[in-house]
Amino acid sequence: MAESETRYRVGGMDCASCATKIDTAVRRLTGVADVSVSVMAGTMTVRHDGSSDLKAIEKKVTGLGYSVAPLAGTAAPARTQGSQHRHDHGHDHRDHAGHDHDHPHDHGEKEIEGLHGHDHAPMAGPWWQSRKGRLAILSGAALVAAYAVGHLVPAIASYAFIVAMLIGLVPIARRAIMAAFSGTPFSIEMLMTIAAVGAVIINAGEEAATVVFLFLVGELLEGVAAGKARESIQSLTGLVPKNALLEDNGQTREVPAESLAVGAIIMVRPGDRISADGIIISGESAIDEAPVTGESTPVRKGVDAVVFAGTVNGDAVLRVRVTAAATDNTIARVVKLVEEAQESKAPTERFIDRFSRYYTPGVVVVAALVAVVPPLLFAGPWGEWVYKGLAILLIGCPCALVISTPAAIAASLSAGARRGLLMKGGAVLETLGKVTMVAFDKTGTLTEGKPQVTDIISFGPTEAQVLSRAAVLEQGSSHPLALAIRNRAKADGVPVPPAFELEALPGKGVSGKVGGETLDLLSPPAARERGTLSAEQDACIMALNDEGKSVSVLLVNGVAAGLIAMRDEPREDAEAGLAALKSAGVKAMMLTGDNKRTAAAVAGMLGIDWRGEMMPEDKQRVVGELKRQGFVVAKVGDGINDAPALAAADIGIAMGGGTDVALETADAAVLHGRVGDVAQMIELSKHTMRNILQNITIALGLKAVFLVTTIIGITGLWPAILADTGATVLVTINALRLLRI
Repeated sequence: MAESETRYRVGGMDCASCATKIDTAVRRLTGVADVSVSVMAGTMTVRHDGSSDLKAIEKKVTGLGYSVAPLAGTAAPARTQGSQHRHDHGHDHRDHAGHDHDHPHDHGEKEIEGLHGHDHAPMAGPWWQSRKGRLAILSGAALVAAYAVGHLVPAIASYAFIVAMLIGLVPIARRAIMAAFSGTPFSIEMLMTIAAVGAVIINAGEEAATVVFLFLVGELLEGVAAGKARESIQSLTGLVPKNALLEDNGQTREVPAESLAVGAIIMVRPGDRISADGIIISGESAIDEAPVTGESTPVRKGVDAVVFAGTVNGDAVLRVRVTAAATDNTIARVVKLVEEAQESKAPTERFIDRFSRYYTPGVVVVAALVAVVPPLLFAGPWGEWVYKGLAILLIGCPCALVISTPAAIAASLSAGARRGLLMKGGAVLETLGKVTMVAFDKTGTLTEGKPQVTDIISFGPTEAQVLSRAAVLEQGSSHPLALAIRNRAKADGVPVPPAFELEALPGKGVSGKVGGETLDLLSPPAARERGTLSAEQDACIMALNDEGKSVSVLLVNGVAAGLIAMRDEPREDAEAGLAALKSAGVKAMMLTGDNKRTAAAVAGMLGIDWRGEMMPEDKQRVVGELKRQGFVVAKVGDGINDAPALAAADIGIAMGGGTDVALETADAAVLHGRVGDVAQMIELSKHTMRNILQNITIALGLKAVFLVTTIIGITGLWPAILADTGATVLVTINALRLLRI
């Protein structure tokens, strides 16, 4: 049977053990081929063969105590796209606080209302209104009441603490049992339940109640931290305005932005945010793209320029034709990409998942040995050693360890996305830091992709006259070289009178008449055929060709009047971008299909190794050779003719304008097309790997310290639970530092 994929929005996950429990439970259902869960995005993708019962999947997840709703656009019964888009990103959705649901799974949730300590983060409204907050407050109040009662009536003190403990423990125990039945016997809830019940048995009821309360406070803190991490990427969706001014039969009216159809015409006033991706059909304005691409200076855009949803129109009214529906605009796609990326695990993350699978049962065994061996073999007091064993159980919870990697990766992917650096997943992010060679395409990557007039040489008339006459002949042409001449004429403000009898000479050039003069703009071989070039003029053309420039010869009444030379010039930031790579110890090379003279000229200006006259398969071959020489290769290109090489490289990075193809074929994309962004991506990856190492050190280091102090007898149950929660919160906060990079 053909495999299909269903994506769900899952509410209430806030630490990695949540994701593991859901993953383990759903994986055991019939027909399920693969499950990927992202805590940070709050999503789950299930690949199944079509025979699996989607309702059973949802029931299993709600049974574990999470809310679940299929995302539109998947194989599951979808809601309308508009409402889905809103629901997806945590707006307009009061479920966060554990109230009003707008999806059809109320029943599953209501059964366990208030029982599931986890909550739908990020929390809408203050933390104390969330289910997790209410449970922590209730447990704390019960603990205070138990202390008061114990003080007044010492005889019933122990019972008061047991009641206080049960208020917090019952929901935890229910989740522990559900998880055990679903294939996760060693969940933190199970360890917590055993420890609390054990503490009561050895007459430490007061500590048991306190530990349960501290555990709930810790979970609340985790929820708040996870919510903060999740908001960072979802805040992107808030950039798109809710309403748009739609042109309809000459009138404008305000409509919801998500109702805009492809092809609709919208009006954008100065200072307004643009409400959809589109193409400008009238007007010219400075557009502030900082919110979407991080581009610091506003970009001037006119007719036919592409604009993104969420960017801000500067100083003039624009009319824009919509090119993408709300669910498919750049921001929505970036958010979706980042969410999917968070579901795909990095190698480090997979290793830690495997490690914790053995680590937690290992801790349970150690705790059991600590509790049993000293009393049995060395006549140690039972109460003391059982107590130590229970403390070790709590120290052993792998929460902080398991979240150490995904928290850092999620923060890093979000930080990148906000700067226009898109990476498809943790594995990509991890490999980027190891890159030792970057192979760049030339046209449109290292260069602007548009030829510019570099030299105007006159043989008699003024330079302005040479340019003016050339522009006259190129008025009707859309050829890139013709555009370069017209743009230069416009920039220099030279007059361009109308021409008569314009005629294209295929493969040679163009001719026409202006004010009684016969003009020709020819390629050098065509000019040589006419015998109009002197040896000196020919030498001048050869010198320009050697610099990688294309030359056109202007003839006035059959006599050579001047030359115009053009070349695709390097981007303004190319030199600085390559220097940044060099200082990071990464080599760079240019692979281009262009002729060798042009390639050598551009490479010479940039100081970079090069290979010229390459077909797409040649680029792919060179990438393979570099890999065999031991380089970790990133290939940077515009995603279309570079597809084979992008696929062959360790990391394929798509540049700038080719975003559609780019986002599909490449592992990563640079939305603004700045060369320096490649170095920034590599730097971000190195930062992230350092952060992950710090997180693992914090998580294991704290546990090791408390393990020793517990066995020696310095610390007990309270510090044990604080060590676990403290490590999780510290790791999350450390990961969130990456958002500021």
